[in-house]
Amino acid sequence: MHDHIMSKGEKNRSSALQQLNKSKIEFNKALFWDVQIDSLDIETHARFVIERVVSRGNLTDWNLLKKIYGKERIKQEVLRIRSLDQKTVSFLSAYFGMEKTDFRCCS
Repeated sequence: MHDHIMSKGEKNRSSALQQLNKSKIEFNKALFWDVQIDSLDIETHARFVIERVVSRGNLTDWNLLKKIYGKERIKQEVLRIRSLDQKTVSFLSAYFGMEKTDFRCCS
């Protein structure tokens, strides 16, 4: 069998995920006021974390989100989110160069 060869970006994200899971989430705590942060796993709850950050986070949260998941993973997850406000969809469609109708919440 061939081992999966990770790119530098994948290694950095993997390292960031491991570090965050060990040190807890560094996002603005107000984003996750209704959940126990200790119980959140960055990988298992990726869509939930991404949804919160893109909908309610600030620029610092957005930059951390990109560092953790990378643009492609964020794109994959936001396309599947059932409910996003129009402002968030407008930002994401412009950022990723996609049509608003590509998003599950707008189709």
